[in-house]
Amino acid sequence: MGVEASPFLDRSSAVGNEIEVAGARRRVLELGGSRVLLVTCGIGLVNAASAATLALHGSSPRVVLSAGSAGGMGLDVRVGDVVVGATTVHGAADARVFGYALGQVPGMPERFDADPALVAAAAGVDTGGLTVHSGMILSSDVFVDAERVLALRAAFPEALACDMESAALAHTAHLAGVPFLSVRGISDLCGPIAGVDFDAHVDDAAERSATVVLGLLDAVLAPV
Repeated sequence: MGVEASPFLDRSSAVGNEIEVAGARRRVLELGGSRVLLVTCGIGLVNAASAATLALHGSSPRVVLSAGSAGGMGLDVRVGDVVVGATTVHGAADARVFGYALGQVPGMPERFDADPALVAAAAGVDTGGLTVHSGMILSSDVFVDAERVLALRAAFPEALACDMESAALAHTAHLAGVPFLSVRGISDLCGPIAGVDFDAHVDDAAERSATVVLGLLDAVLAPV
C-alpha cells in the first residue's frame, strides 16, 4: 500500500518518476548507497506475484525485499513488533490428497526459506529497541480475524505473522533464483478487533518495518 511505501520515499536522497505497470507503481530510489526499485504492488497474492514478475523481468536485482504490515499470530508477538520471515508459506494451499504438505503448492518446496545471511543481517540491525522476531510468515487472500485464527494456528503452529503478499513474492523470487526476505511490522493481532487495530497502527507498522529494511540495506547491500 502507499502508506507502506512512504517511509522509503521520505528517506530517499533521490526519487525517480513514478511509472505504472499493470496496476503496480514503480519508482527508482537512492537510499544511502543503494539503488532501489520501489514497487507498490497492491494487496493480495495475485497483485504481488504479477508485480514482482514484471519487475524482475529485464532487471538483475541482488535481492527482493518485502516491507510493510502484517497481523500477529504467534502468542509472543505484539503490536509494534517486527517479524522477519525466515520462511514463508501459502496458508490456503492444500493438496494433501496428492501427497503434498499442507501449505505446499504442487511442484514447489513445502515452504520458501529466506536467504540465511539476509535473515541474520536483519536480526542484527540496530533498531533502537524494537522487538524483532524471526520465523514463519503465513500468506493468503483472507484477512485473519478471531473467526479464522484458531484453525490457522492449529494448522501452522510455527506461524508468527500473516499477510497477503509475502508467500507470493517468495514464490516468484524462488522461480527467478533471486534471494528474498520479508520484513513485516505487526499492525494488529489476529483476534476480535484486528480490523480496528490495523486501521490504528498500519502507519507505525510500516515505519518499523522500514527501519529494519533500511538497516539491512546499509549492512549488506551498500554500496551499489
